[in-house]
Amino acid sequence: MAGRREPRTRRGADPGPMPGRFDVALGEAELLRDLNRSGGWVLTVEGVLQSYVDLDDPTYLDFEYMQYMGDVIDCLADEGRPLDVVHVGGGACTLPRYIAATRPDSRQIVIEPDGTLVDFVREHLALRSVPRLRVRVTDGRSGVAALRDERADVIVIDAFDGPTVPIELVTEEFTWDAARVLRPNGTWLLNIADGTGLPFARRVVATARAVFPEVVVLADPGVLRGRRFGNLVLAASAAELPIEELLRRAPGHVPPARCMYGEDVRRFVTGAAPLHDGDEVPPPMPPEGTTLRF
Repeated sequence: MAGRREPRTRRGADPGPMPGRFDVALGEAELLRDLNRSGGWVLTVEGVLQSYVDLDDPTYLDFEYMQYMGDVIDCLADEGRPLDVVHVGGGACTLPRYIAATRPDSRQIVIEPDGTLVDFVREHLALRSVPRLRVRVTDGRSGVAALRDERADVIVIDAFDGPTVPIELVTEEFTWDAARVLRPNGTWLLNIADGTGLPFARRVVATARAVFPEVVVLADPGVLRGRRFGNLVLAASAAELPIEELLRRAPGHVPPARCMYGEDVRRFVTGAAPLHDGDEVPPPMPPEGTTLRF
């Protein structure tokens, strides 16, 4: 491709990452340096902001939705207690790095179908330095199906095909399989995106409620009211979720987040049907010019 500049390495000691473009299974990815943070790097895929990592400080979470996920992880168990976590969707592995730093000795599996992207992140973004992290190159459904019962404390779904999570990762059939892999007090944690009226998000939340009795949704208030396209983080469990702590943390974000639970969640999904394998669901499409962060 004319004008294309590949990421390169310098001779000698570990050169660290270098800005550039490269091919992955889903198209073209680009690695960009954050000029405001010495260890900060942004990974884009087909122009979409896909991951932000700070190689000097893995506890730094830049994207809002990732901060919400970090809040959930922080509140699930005593500070520092290791967790067994399965991630469906890898990217630059921002959340696995965060968990490894905040909960040492956690055992983590990343399920990522794009082997080319995995190889690049290993080489240029120090993925091999993350302790007790294994990567399996396969699709999310197959990867989760291969896991034994009650294997995980948390399953994270943070996988996107363009502007939306693949439908097969949010159906009731797949959610029941994930519930099989979770321990009795385990947590199902999803990043989804939607816009005006939130028709897709309502169905995803309805699906989670069909499997788990406890459901919490975290989002920017404007997104949660369906006024603009953006991310919503959903946490679900058969056990009680740390709602009080999440409510305490939500206003501290910039902009402040909203934590929706209980009766508000029930009203949110009124009239929304759970998603099933084979359903034809139009993907949520952002307005032209929207900056996407997945």
